[in-house]
Amino acid sequence: MNAVLVAVLVMLILSLVRVHVVLALAVGALVGGLLGGLGFDQTVTVFSNGLGGSATVALSYALLGAFAVAIARTGLPEVMVNWVIKLVGRNEDSRKKALSKALIFFLLALVSCFSQNVVPIHIAFIPILIPPILKILNELGVDRRAIATILTFGLTAPYIFLPYGFGAIFHGIIADNMEQNGLAVELASIPKAMALPTIGLVLGLLIAVFFTYRKNRTYEDRDIIGGSSEKQSYTNRTILVAVVSIVATLVVQTLSDSMIIAALAGLIVLIGSGALKWQEADNVVTEGMKMMAFISFVMLTASGFAAVIRETGHVDLLVTQTSNIVGDSKAAAALLMLVIGLFITMGIGSSFATIPIIATLFVPLGMAAGFSPLAIIALIGTAGALGDAGAPASDSTLGPSAGLNADGQHNHIWDTCVPTFLHFNIPLFIFGWMAAMFL
Repeated sequence: MNAVLVAVLVMLILSLVRVHVVLALAVGALVGGLLGGLGFDQTVTVFSNGLGGSATVALSYALLGAFAVAIARTGLPEVMVNWVIKLVGRNEDSRKKALSKALIFFLLALVSCFSQNVVPIHIAFIPILIPPILKILNELGVDRRAIATILTFGLTAPYIFLPYGFGAIFHGIIADNMEQNGLAVELASIPKAMALPTIGLVLGLLIAVFFTYRKNRTYEDRDIIGGSSEKQSYTNRTILVAVVSIVATLVVQTLSDSMIIAALAGLIVLIGSGALKWQEADNVVTEGMKMMAFISFVMLTASGFAAVIRETGHVDLLVTQTSNIVGDSKAAAALLMLVIGLFITMGIGSSFATIPIIATLFVPLGMAAGFSPLAIIALIGTAGALGDAGAPASDSTLGPSAGLNADGQHNHIWDTCVPTFLHFNIPLFIFGWMAAMFL
């Protein structure tokens, strides 16, 4: 048995039966390490040393959570809720509600797409934007699983297809690693190769929004974690400061490429202006960190899990095993390569981090199977996207969960990962295989 496959399967099965994903990752890493011949002591050592790989991201989320709670204290969420109530009305006007839903869906899709290419801030906008609008979504009866698919789509599709912002980085990683493994490709050919897989993502999004999660879903009206149970008082000044702090955060994030510095900038604006009282700052930061503690611990544990997977050496073993199975069949080779990519990226949870591993495997394997350079690009890019679109440890699923669960009513596995896996990974798999066969 291959240690990588078993470790990922153990992690996924435990997550699906509602074992906490942190525990699932730790147990999966232990099983993979033991099966890979590392032994108990070495597995624990490698896992522990790997935990620091996501320390920066974990701190970023904690501070963004503090900023989100601080924004809630300014009264901005109340203003947004009141505005939507006026727009929708309380007379159950279905047409107005439908239009309001459509507008929110469109704006969230637009913002999440822009966060990858136009203003590359990635998931930094989610803790700021999503918690304040949860009451609006409740008022409209929106199924949060639809929002999760919209956000994950926007965090994945733009960068795998468009060569701008994070897309330029992603395409550059693909081209560089393919060249290092003996196959030079033009950057301009990558969008062409990734067109079909991107169409698969679009199809999955349309199915999720217009069919699977179209019906209303009822949630309780709760305050976000760390927010006050009392109605927030606000003035025009506090609302203006809240908006300025959000803009400052996004600008600083863009200029510094650091979510930590960006969150600090937003908090400094709020505290310095007096919109957030100095004596409340300590409690707000603590509560915000509590809100984001889940995602921070998952990212840390995922880094340890990935370190153990790499240390086993069984990733390379997958190449030999796959070559022996597929023989001369291109269809079977493409299928098994995507299966391998799925397991590797589902375990590590980052397309950017796994492209070097995947390219090392897929370039020689693809060339031996007779695939064209475009087909190999499609296989590598699709395999990377599979991890981002549906993995429990991916920030493209953890980010939406952190925002949507700000009031404790959204389950990371069943309300984000399962919907995104079904609606994105399955179409990605199919359309990625088609791209490999026809390019």
